[in-house]
Amino acid sequence: MPESDKPGFLEFIVPGDPEQNTGGYRYVRKLVEALSDAGCRARVSGLAGQFPRPDRVARSGMDKKLASLPDGASVVLDGLAMGGLPDIVEKHSPRLNLIALVHHPLADETGISEANRQWFFDSETRALGFVNGVITTSQYTAARLADYEVPAERIRVAEPGVTRAANPRGCDQSSQTGTPHILCVAHLSLRKAQHQLVEALENLKGVSWQCTLAGSDSRDPEYSQQVRRAIAEAGLEDRIALAGEVEEAGLAELYRKADLFVLPSLYEGYGMVIDEALAEGLPVISSDGGALANTSAKPGVVQYCAGDVRALEARLRNWLEHPEQLEHARKLAARESRRIRSWADTGKDVSEALHYFSGLSTHLHQHSEFESTWLAAREAADHRARSQGLTDQLNHWLLNRYDGLSPESHYPMQIVDIGTGRGSNAVFLVPALQVPQTWLALDQDSALLREAGQRVDCLDVPFETRPVQLTSENMEQQLPREADLITASALIDLVSEPWLDTLALAAAGRKSAMLIVLSYAGHFELSPEHPDDELVKTLVNRHQHGDKGIGAALGPEASTVLQGLLVAEGYRVELAESPWILDGADHALAKMLMQGWIDAAIEQSPHEADRLSRWLETRNQQLSEGDLTIVVRHLDLLALPPEALP
Repeated sequence: MPESDKPGFLEFIVPGDPEQNTGGYRYVRKLVEALSDAGCRARVSGLAGQFPRPDRVARSGMDKKLASLPDGASVVLDGLAMGGLPDIVEKHSPRLNLIALVHHPLADETGISEANRQWFFDSETRALGFVNGVITTSQYTAARLADYEVPAERIRVAEPGVTRAANPRGCDQSSQTGTPHILCVAHLSLRKAQHQLVEALENLKGVSWQCTLAGSDSRDPEYSQQVRRAIAEAGLEDRIALAGEVEEAGLAELYRKADLFVLPSLYEGYGMVIDEALAEGLPVISSDGGALANTSAKPGVVQYCAGDVRALEARLRNWLEHPEQLEHARKLAARESRRIRSWADTGKDVSEALHYFSGLSTHLHQHSEFESTWLAAREAADHRARSQGLTDQLNHWLLNRYDGLSPESHYPMQIVDIGTGRGSNAVFLVPALQVPQTWLALDQDSALLREAGQRVDCLDVPFETRPVQLTSENMEQQLPREADLITASALIDLVSEPWLDTLALAAAGRKSAMLIVLSYAGHFELSPEHPDDELVKTLVNRHQHGDKGIGAALGPEASTVLQGLLVAEGYRVELAESPWILDGADHALAKMLMQGWIDAAIEQSPHEADRLSRWLETRNQQLSEGDLTIVVRHLDLLALPPEALP
């Protein structure tokens, strides 16, 4: 068997010629190079035919290519290639490890008919259901895939890198002298909106500048002709050059000669050229279309609202008429160039994603079943333990907030539940809060979210679920700006301090109240006492500080850390105890709880396994005989924003 056909070989499949010079194709080529440099056998293959809405040649090509690969082969399917072929993806998914690479959903393309948009949406949704995992190039696209029924736990992000410039501009190096040169790199298409750049430049004829549009003019010949006509009608043929598709060496020269970079795109799944321009030390004017709102929010970049030609013109005029402003932006870009990630970073992200996806299906199924059983077992104890005083204070605050709205602007209070699980927090709060409500439930486990939706449905409140793994990087995007209340139950002791800091800042930026309940406080007592109780507690608390997937967990310190963060933002914060008190009536929960303690303790101290197992045996016997009481200390936290203070 040839070396490249062994199951361990990583195959990338793209539509058409893999050597095309667009962001998506460059991403795959550079990624394959980075993986190969790191010792991973990888290659990229192109398919003949028409994509993304495939013709017969494309369908046959994909089918034959996948059929030629050995059982167990790992295959990364570019979204442009696989989105329109769900039946073929389904056919080969049982024997191949199929991973989707999605730059942006096909239905998000600009200028397609509503019928085509719906076809792409339906087709790609089906196709994504048959792969083992999805790699996206931005957090924005990862969030978009919630609409395509992709569970958050099946998505990993690998943002693009850059190839470092051989001679990057230094912070003290002046920009090009003479006429400022504007560079735009993107294939000519309606989505890239080069016609809007031409329109903006037409209004700047009285200012000195030259502009180069670099990118293929053969992908959309009709649009390319439209751009040429616009340039001619504006009388700018001697000032705007169409360079066509440029090879890497030529592109590097264009970057070197440019003074500023412009990307007028209406929508991007990431916008690699922004990082490439910054890596060259070029200041950038970028739209905020799609992921660009986040990915181009960097020093050296100024943004404008996508599609707003006047705003684009104003950004250009400011830099062209005020060289000192352009020079300041150039210095910022030069400093930022040192921080742009490399393709080796991207390769590492993809390698980790592939490792994560291996065997994920069984793990997720088992994890969801266990979590649902555990959450169901603890719900009654949770509801008994919660602080009624804090609930009453929150209810009073929300009523005042709602009554303070003018009658014509009355709207339901927006409540965001983080780490929703099977919906216990909503089941408790919906009837307790006496205001009109609408809920957004966030959790990385889609199976639990479906269960939560079914349980809350009978409470007759709008309840939207969104599968997402909330991180410090995507939190600002995932939490709605209009959130009146951010709430969570039994969550923050599992997260890191940077994660909690990001949450506090997000809440403060929205002036949201926070109700965070049932956070483990580091103490539990059992009656009657046992000589090894202290050993168990010490090991459990040590385990609480382990990494639960988003950095070293705060464990029992979480509530006081969050209190300090919110007080610094001007919040009034109150803590209240919410202890579990478990006895024989809570037999199932107590047994699961103690088993979890011992599993965690043995993980921390394997050499004490026999001693810890004997402790558990004794305690289970006492529980069965009705002679055991367990008290577990929790803390509830209510934080009201500054505007709520008297």
